[in-house]
Amino acid sequence: MGVVIALVNQKGGCSKSTTAVHMSCWLSEGGDKVHLLDADAQRSSSIWISSMEDNQIAATVLQSADELLEQIPELAAQCDYLIVDGPAGLAESTRAILFRTDLAVVPCQPTGLDLQSASDAVRLIKQAQSVRGGAPKAAMFISRAVKGTKLLDEAIALLSKTKEVTMLKTVVHQKQAIADTFGQAATIWDLLGRPAKSSAQEYEKLFKEILGMLP
Repeated sequence: MGVVIALVNQKGGCSKSTTAVHMSCWLSEGGDKVHLLDADAQRSSSIWISSMEDNQIAATVLQSADELLEQIPELAAQCDYLIVDGPAGLAESTRAILFRTDLAVVPCQPTGLDLQSASDAVRLIKQAQSVRGGAPKAAMFISRAVKGTKLLDEAIALLSKTKEVTMLKTVVHQKQAIADTFGQAATIWDLLGRPAKSSAQEYEKLFKEILGMLP
């Protein structure tokens, strides 16, 4: 049975799809068999993965809570890692994912609205942990951050107080290079230039930190 890692947050635009695609490609490049499950109505991650040349990653689109509950274990049985790109705003679908995932990862932008949304995601995670007797493990990281801002420092301080969720040390900063990857059917590792290289290093550090949470 493969490991299920889900990117969850009720709010769109927080880098769920970007992180899911980059983690899938990073794991695949490392030799693992990876399957991407796209549970978001926009289907960004599955479209992105399918548009890449020499793509070794299978992608499935599922959106109903019942389908997610039933099929996540079946998909996980066929790969080393099942990466789930969670939906925006659909509590029932997110809850279904949390009942089936080994590790839930919450990307959060350092803004007031996003911090509130992240706390909603943490609430759903706590409910799943209560029902499942502790699972899933949960982590949170700051995405699309601007360096040196007071807001970033405040967000890190606030999120670090959440006991049930581990605050990851890696921060992924906002860069145009990351925004360009979808349109170019590429990942940050395919792009040239110093900003792309810097973002690639951040993602690699983030993914190693995420895997370090698994048993």
